[in-house]
Parts: sequence; C-alpha cells; structure tokens
Amino acid sequence: MSATDILAMMGGLGLFLYGMKLMGDSIENAAGAKLRSILETLTTNRVMGMLVGIFFTAAIQSSSACTVMVVSFVNSGLMDLYQAAGVIFGANIGTTVTSQLVSFNLSQYAPVILLIGALVMMFSKRARVKKISGIVVGFGILFLGLSSMSSAMSGMASDPSMLHIFASLKHPALSILVGALVTGIIQSSSVTVSIILLMCRENLLDVGICLYIILGCNIGACVPALLTGLAGKKNALRAALIHLFFNIIGTILMVIILMLGEDFVISMLNVLSGGEKGRIIANAHSIFKVFQVLVLLPFSGFIVKLTLLAVPGKDEDVNYRGQYQLKYIGEKVMFSPATVVVDAIRELERMGTLASENLNRSMNALITLDEEDIEEVYEVEKNINFLNHSITNYLVKVGQMNLPVDDRKQIGALFHVVNDIERIGDHAENVADAAKVRIEKDVSFSKDAQTEMGDILGMVNTIVQYSLESFSGMDDRLDQVRKLEDEIDKKERELQNRHIERLARNECTPEAGMLFSDIVSGLERVADHATNIAFAISDAEREDMSLKEAGRI
Repeated sequence: MSATDILAMMGGLGLFLYGMKLMGDSIENAAGAKLRSILETLTTNRVMGMLVGIFFTAAIQSSSACTVMVVSFVNSGLMDLYQAAGVIFGANIGTTVTSQLVSFNLSQYAPVILLIGALVMMFSKRARVKKISGIVVGFGILFLGLSSMSSAMSGMASDPSMLHIFASLKHPALSILVGALVTGIIQSSSVTVSIILLMCRENLLDVGICLYIILGCNIGACVPALLTGLAGKKNALRAALIHLFFNIIGTILMVIILMLGEDFVISMLNVLSGGEKGRIIANAHSIFKVFQVLVLLPFSGFIVKLTLLAVPGKDEDVNYRGQYQLKYIGEKVMFSPATVVVDAIRELERMGTLASENLNRSMNALITLDEEDIEEVYEVEKNINFLNHSITNYLVKVGQMNLPVDDRKQIGALFHVVNDIERIGDHAENVADAAKVRIEKDVSFSKDAQTEMGDILGMVNTIVQYSLESFSGMDDRLDQVRKLEDEIDKKERELQNRHIERLARNECTPEAGMLFSDIVSGLERVADHATNIAFAISDAEREDMSLKEAGRI
C-alpha cells in the first residue's frame, strides 16, 4: 500500500467525520429546539418513545447525540428511566439510516451537492437558511470523504500484506472487540459501520466477519453516553447503562443466532440485498437492530431494574451550608448544545424556588423573631448569590456555543431572569435585616399590620409560583400573572394608606411604621420581578417575531 493511498484514506476519513459532524450540528442548530420538544413531549410510553427515538436519530444522523440528550433530560428530571429506555431503543434503529445512505453510493453526486450547499450558504442572508445549507454541505463533504476512502481501499485490495492483516480477523470475539474499540475511539457507530461497508465492498473483509464487527460497533457507540452519565447524577448514569446493557444483551443474542446459522443469515441477506456487498452490510445493520429492539422492548423494564442494581442508592441532597453546588448545570454536566438551555432553565427554577422559600422564611422570622431562621436566611442568600454568579458565567459560556437557533434567542432573556431571581433573594435578606432591627430596638407590630403583611405575602407567593410555572413551561399563567400584578399594586397602595391612617391615630410607632412601609414596598417589588420572570421568554419570542417581520432573520 503506497503513501498516497494512506494519505487518501486519512483525508477521506477526515472529510467523512467532518461531514457527519457538520450535518448533525446543522440539523440540531436549525431544528434542535423543535426536535427536543418532540423528545420531551411525545415519550409517554415505551412504543411512542421508541418511534420518537427512531425519528430523532434518523434526523440528526447520530445515536450518540440522541442518547446524550436523553441522559441530559434524565439528569434534569424531565424524563424518567422508563421513558428514556424507549427512546434509546429507537435511537439504535435510527442510527442505521447513515449506513443505508452510504450503501447507495451517492459519491458521484457529492460535488454537485457540495456546490449547491456552498452557494446557498455564501449568498443567503437568513440565519435559518444558512443553517439548512450547512446540512447540504455536510452531506456533500460526507460523500466526498467516502469517495476518497473508497479509492484508497481499492489500492489496499491489491496489497498482499494488507489482505493478510485483514484476513487475520477470523475469530468472532476478536472482531467484536475491534469494532467496539474503534467505535469507542471515533465515538460514532455510523462512521465505523460505513468504513466496514466500504471495506467489504472492496473485498478487504469477509461478510461474516463484518457482521461481528458491526455488533462490536454497537457496543462501542455507548461510550459518549457513558462519559456523559459519569459526569451527571445517578439516574443519568443509569440512562447511559440502559444503552450499554441493550447493546450487550442484543450482541449476545445475535452471536448465538450467527453461531447457529451464520451461512443461512448471510444467504438471506444476500438475497435481500441483490448480492451487493455494501447493501448486505447496511441491511444487516438495520435488521440486527430492529430484531434486537423487537425482542428486548418488552423487557425494557427489566433492563431499567438492572441499571438500578448496577447503580444503587440516591443522589446526595444539595445543601446550603458551606457547600454550594449546581444541580443541573456546570463544567461536568454540560451535555450537548441542544440541552444547555433546558438545563439552565431547570437550574433557574431551582434558584427561584430557593429565593421564594427564603422570602417566606424571612417573613416568618420578622413575626416570630426566630434568630435561627434569620441566620438561615443569610446562609441561603449566600447560596443564591453563588447560583447567580455560576448561572451567569454558564450563560456567557454557552452563548459562545453553536446553539440551535430558537435556543440562542432565549439566552438574553435568561440573563434577565437570573437578575430578577437574585433581586427577590435580596428582598428576603432585607426582611431578615428588618427582623434584626425589631429584636435590637424592641419594635412591635400591631395585629392589623401583621395581618396585612400576611395578606400581601400570600398574593406575592401566588404570583411567584405562577411566574415560575410560566417560565419553566409547566403552565401558561401569563394572564393570571398580569391580573395579579395589578391587584398587588392596588393592595400595596391600600396598605400604605392604612399605615398612614394608623400613624395619624398614634396606633403605630414611627419605627414600626418605617419597617412596615419598607416591607410592603419590597413585597410589591418582588411581584414586579416575578412578572418579569413570567414574561421573559414570551418577550424574547415577540422580539424574534418583530425581527422576522422586518426581514432580519
């Protein structure tokens, strides 16, 4: 084999890998948010989850990207393990689409495809069209790489030493191991199977050995999800193990079948594929996967239970005192561009809940003068400040990533949400300061004042709850938030007037009056921040619509 053939092989592989990545990334960027929404909402049962997994993986041309996204959803609590199992099973079928495309040998059309995509990318001014043209360019580069590899492999076929090396792959276990190792390094079974397909087509590898290598490729494809799962919570690792256990059990089943009737399996594949070796490998890949899913889908619950045995116990709770931690995002759990906004929203939900609980804790301390509650308010506020800085840094970092178009529009809104939640936390701290003043100066509130503060606090708690539900997408409460904000504004003015009347009747001390006025005003401002949170995403969407109407997107 000449140096020219080696360089052509390396260059072709590089083009193939880059084409696959460009095509997958472009699909995610153009439609990632919509695909993610389908993944979130249509996985109500195992069969539906499997169908979604097939569609999703076939669309983005990567089972690794799909399973990594599923692991992310499980880590964030948006999907349970039983839902994840169905999607992961489907992803194993969807990943065979790539080898089917490769088997049709579209390399002769690669230059035309590449030219069309490049021209659209260069001359279009619309961001979404550019993303779509990236898919076409990636598709063209992929087949250009295949053409280069195929030419190099034809040179290998005439080299006795290369034929001897490939002929040494006779033992099924060794073939499975080679497939797993190569795929684990490349981190894409689609790429490895495509290379195997080309080698078989050029008579470098026997069809029987290729079948075992394919089984190994399926196991090696589990590496990206496992690496992601190791960085997340226990359920995230369990989701990754579902993928691994499925492929290990599926490989054992197929090895048994091949050992019992390999000649029969190959002859059937030969008839189905019209004797064309590339089609034989692609069809074998698809048929093996479909068979494994049909056999193992009824036992998906058992596989989930296996993961619970393999990873026992629960995650430690994230506590407040001195050990502030991110729960859904951070360096170790930034899973994929298609999920970073989802993870940020989950972390912001958590931060908002902490701020809301702390506000109620501080109001309770204001009335009861419980010094332990006051200290707890200050401790939780430190955690909220930590989350503020950490989430802001995270948003800055992910804002530089190649995100799906719809997600990128939300990043700016999320910065505002972080700030509004942090301000709610600050108001809780202000109330705790007021409680300390009450203790130090022996200030007392009248029963009317205590009742009135309780009334407006109840309204504020409701608007914060509605706002967080609207922000997270759990429920559309925007009309209720808007109405409640007006009611809280009226309530605040009403209470301030009553406070002035009490002062005039000498029923309230000036010190108590100042604290009361500050507390009521602060609660009204909390409602304003909550309203900002509720409308953050919808405002960003309206701005996007305005830009589209102006022709800037």
